[in-house]
Amino acid sequence: MAAVDVPAYDLGPLPTVVLIGAIVAMVPLIWVVWRHRRSDPAVRRRALTMLTLFLTFDLVLFGAFTRLSDSGLGCPDWPGCYGSASPLGAHESIGAAQSAMPTGPVTHGKAWIEMLHRYLATGVGALITVLAVTAWLEARQRRSTATMAVSPWWPTVTWFWVCGQGAFGALTVTMKLYPAIVTLHLLGGLGLLALLAIQSQLHLRSTLNLSPALKRGVIAVLGLVIVQTALGGWVSTNYAVLACAEFPTCQGSWWPPMDFAHGFTVLRELGAGKDGGYLPFAALTAIHMVHRIGAAILVLAIGLLVWRLWAPGDKELRRWAMALTGATAWQVATGLGNVLFDWPLLAAVSHTGGAAVMLVLFSILLTRAWPQAVAVPTAVSSSRRGMNAAS
Repeated sequence: MAAVDVPAYDLGPLPTVVLIGAIVAMVPLIWVVWRHRRSDPAVRRRALTMLTLFLTFDLVLFGAFTRLSDSGLGCPDWPGCYGSASPLGAHESIGAAQSAMPTGPVTHGKAWIEMLHRYLATGVGALITVLAVTAWLEARQRRSTATMAVSPWWPTVTWFWVCGQGAFGALTVTMKLYPAIVTLHLLGGLGLLALLAIQSQLHLRSTLNLSPALKRGVIAVLGLVIVQTALGGWVSTNYAVLACAEFPTCQGSWWPPMDFAHGFTVLRELGAGKDGGYLPFAALTAIHMVHRIGAAILVLAIGLLVWRLWAPGDKELRRWAMALTGATAWQVATGLGNVLFDWPLLAAVSHTGGAAVMLVLFSILLTRAWPQAVAVPTAVSSSRRGMNAAS
């Protein structure tokens, strides 16, 4: 097809794309440095961590908008657009593809959405690079990480994570929206949010008194959140939302015809079944219904956790109970909106945003409840002892 008849990779535009991302990152970086120009470097790093968390959340939402507006192949090569660093240089190629297929994956609008997403992602990557470099510079200056609020290994792990996200972003395009890759890319973005949320709390050094049983409950519910988020990503990447257009039944039945074997074959192309043929509609129904059942289980689990947080009468724990209740209500409302109103873009993006908020809330909750457990990532203690010995 004309829309995809280009080399998958063309690294020629990479330096320009990286430069644009660096320029994007300079705006929040200059603001943080200017606002905290008289503060300790650790205070500036804390402010930059919080701002990067906020911008990463925005990036996750914009990534959802890119996927849900069918702009994921707006530029069918990587990292540029038809070998150019912006859609301006690819104007003729995009126009030809759009003329050949006016409602296809490549249009001028979709190309700009896709490239803006890449610029923003590169900018977030640049900010995370700054966090990692400045953390190690501070550790070198102090000759020890013992007195640092956040070990430099945290932003280092985050840097490797965001590089992996970039690789999955490239594969999302070059493998033509392969469902497993797209789902992993979504989960990777949420994982990046969790890493930054943990670091933000380590900077603040806030603690929360939870009983061992409550801690185990939070971990269990977080596990369910992750599984349900993965199921939601699988629904979205397979376009299975519209398999059920009513609630609480589906296709007029409580248990409609479903094909789990085709629906949950992970290694297959978009729209293909496990045997390479077309994906049966019953497979889409199975994907949708499993996510719906998972949502019911998760709501019950969060309801139990909220009740346990509310029961002791602690004001702070009750604030957390209300926050989790609000996030859950948001997810239920936007999920129902997707089903009942034919998957409107606003509801779909909002549903992804709700999942991101849920994951951030649980990350913060666990970090505050277990500050000593996440002070330094596993296996870093030996490196710390080595630095102390060298000093």
